[in-house]
Amino acid sequence: MQRAGQGRPRGEPPMPTADDRKPPTPRSPGAGERPDPGLFGPDSVIWQMHGDPMMWIAGVRALYLQALHPRAVRGILEFSDFRHDAWGRLMRTAQFVGIVTYGTTEAAERAAAKVRGIHARLKATDPATGERYGVDEPELLLWVHCAEVDSYLHVLRRSGFPIGAALADRCVREHRERARLVGLDPERVPATTAGLAAYFERVRPLLTAGPDARAVEDFLRRPPVPAPLVPARALLWRRISALAYASLPPYAHELYGRPAPAPERVTRGLVGTGRVLRAVPAGLRWRVPPGQIVGAMARLGPGARPTPYKLRDPGAILDPPERAGHGDGGGSARWGTRGRGPG
Repeated sequence: MQRAGQGRPRGEPPMPTADDRKPPTPRSPGAGERPDPGLFGPDSVIWQMHGDPMMWIAGVRALYLQALHPRAVRGILEFSDFRHDAWGRLMRTAQFVGIVTYGTTEAAERAAAKVRGIHARLKATDPATGERYGVDEPELLLWVHCAEVDSYLHVLRRSGFPIGAALADRCVREHRERARLVGLDPERVPATTAGLAAYFERVRPLLTAGPDARAVEDFLRRPPVPAPLVPARALLWRRISALAYASLPPYAHELYGRPAPAPERVTRGLVGTGRVLRAVPAGLRWRVPPGQIVGAMARLGPGARPTPYKLRDPGAILDPPERAGHGDGGGSARWGTRGRGPG
């Protein structure tokens, strides 16, 4: 049997072991014993967000955004086989995120330690200077982290998921625990949407759409698939990819060299897609790999079911999706409800 981390590109999250993947067998806690809720637990914003199907579109947006950092994307291209095994890479990443979000504390820490160990051994080459550098440099890890968090918040809020300003800040704070898992000092990671926006302002001069970013963009628009799946790619994937790209901030569109679409049109697309995907029964969606939500509910009980209505933010819940920030094509910090800013 292969060990986790063998038989695939060195820079990707390790394939979880059988113990990581399988849902725990439900059992009654002993006297004084409570089931482990994991690093975040059912009361967290992260727990509710990651159960939403629009997270898939948010993940694609994050890849478009991450590719604009030359050193970060060079590490992806040197150590990832995403161009030849797109689905495998996607599922390995989804497995890791699922374990960290919904798994036990032990499983999350174990998976993160494997990732840190792999990254610590990898060196990439700066495309501009030829310098060799570690892919676990804090600035690179911070860029990847912030691009993910911004994309999660931006896509979900803009598509109608009920997260107002206070919950958005709480979400950013909670994600600092995930930053710790990949090797960052949480105290140096943005803790509010305002801090996240300030980070993007600071790092923007470093961004460019060089050849590596173009390679990622081309892949995300037209990933290689077996011949029988080409119609599905044309029907489904291109729409998902186009919507993820359209939701990027204006500076990203400028760097990629195409005009930004009208914000109102993008918002309508996100709201409509969110309605369609959320209409799929949750029990069916959650059984699609990686399936970590089913395992969490088996461990903690049906009360652990992710649902946005557990989020106590009346202003966001009462607002219809269409109020989620018309006219603004910026980052997640600008997408409040009732016209509110990040708070």
